[in-house]
Amino acid sequence: MRYTPKAELEQRIAKLQEGLRQSGIEGAVIVQNADLFYFTGTIQRSHLFVPSEGKPLLLVKKNLERAQEESSLEMIIPLDSLKKLKAVLQSHGYGPFKNLGFEMDVLPANHFLRYQELFAPAEIVDVSPLIRAVRMVKSPYELEILRDVAKLHHEIYSLVKDNLREGMSELELSAIIAAASRKKGHSGLMRARAFNEELFYIHLLSGHNTVPSYFDGSVGGKGVSPAFAEGSCDKPIGRNEPVLVDFDFVYDGYMLDQTRVFCLGRLPEHLVLAHAAAVDILKELEKMARPGVPCEKLYDHAMELAKDSGYGKHFLGFPDQVKFVGHGIGIELDELPVIARGFSTPLEEGMVFALEPKFVFPDGAVGVENTYLVTKDGLEKLTVFEEGIIYL
Repeated sequence: MRYTPKAELEQRIAKLQEGLRQSGIEGAVIVQNADLFYFTGTIQRSHLFVPSEGKPLLLVKKNLERAQEESSLEMIIPLDSLKKLKAVLQSHGYGPFKNLGFEMDVLPANHFLRYQELFAPAEIVDVSPLIRAVRMVKSPYELEILRDVAKLHHEIYSLVKDNLREGMSELELSAIIAAASRKKGHSGLMRARAFNEELFYIHLLSGHNTVPSYFDGSVGGKGVSPAFAEGSCDKPIGRNEPVLVDFDFVYDGYMLDQTRVFCLGRLPEHLVLAHAAAVDILKELEKMARPGVPCEKLYDHAMELAKDSGYGKHFLGFPDQVKFVGHGIGIELDELPVIARGFSTPLEEGMVFALEPKFVFPDGAVGVENTYLVTKDGLEKLTVFEEGIIYL
């Protein structure tokens, strides 16, 4: 178990404060768990106030003792009622405010209205883009964790090879993976920022269980019930069909994303050719990606290559196609950058993102996904399990 070092938190907060000053925002109030963890090292129920100048203040509702143990911030104090938040800030020399930033992309509407009333007449502004931009570039400390995650990823995919058997259900194999992952330190929870993006961390689909779902990904899956209508189901795994395993190992708060395809027997020719096309697309994007390249250029190139493969209508989903071929990852599954049309942000050294070219057919899904670090010379692959179809 790691506790985020004090110097690491100070660097993160300093970057946020620089952005606040440049944007003319007097301070930010952070309440969402992923952002709290990033800037404080704890997710105890609290409000983090980050002024544009001065020391941050963590005001804790529950549990103060754990927050003080887990976070190295200097100013950690109790807050027993939201009604006292404004007064407590003022008692520490913060306020009244002309404006105040909140995470508007994740803040519930009723909470927004309460904060708006509490801090009136201050203008409530959105600091979500600023926070996500700060988090987009990973520090050496974060990369150290992600490299540990990559090792655990490799161990789990080796376990799939050892346990996949004809006739076992998707759920049974998922349970074996889940149990082994938890023993190795998986948190058991995968965070995503998008509204209603409820996901299990093992996306294991075989054969015709490629039905589309609400999940914003290339492959949906039937799931266990209409109440959780995506992912693995009780379908038995058969011979000569793809078993696609899209897995996120979450360790010390951080995750990587990787997809591989297994098969008992041999796959039909169209799936073999489509998988080869996916690997080729991945290799081309690897060569193209380097600092300064706009994200949307990677997406456009992937779409061109998929069309040229002859399987374009099956790329990134069928019959419903998603609109991205990659996504940032770290504390959350859906971080910046997004490798999609309209996302013109250039790649920058220190970004970490997944690329996932996949082809989906009625009789199965194939493709590959790796997570990468952007270096000054191009991409460093963090997930390194064999990329071809893994026949057993």
